[in-house]
Amino acid sequence: MRTLKEIPCGETVKVAKLTGEGAVKRRIMDMGITKGIDVFVRKVAPLGDPVEVTVRGYELSLRKADAEMIIVE
Repeated sequence: MRTLKEIPCGETVKVAKLTGEGAVKRRIMDMGITKGIDVFVRKVAPLGDPVEVTVRGYELSLRKADAEMIIVE
């Protein structure tokens, strides 16, 4: 199992599961990242923070800590 944080630029992955609790998990889901959705990794900053992704046709920047909570396949 890999997390979104580990995915290199240019890859598209499917969200398998969201870890994390309460408000943090809710915020990730509010951004449109839910189970079964495709996420395209556009850019990873030099130090790995933030990760830029495309979800449901829009661009999103995620902190490394948030990207670690998204299990992908």
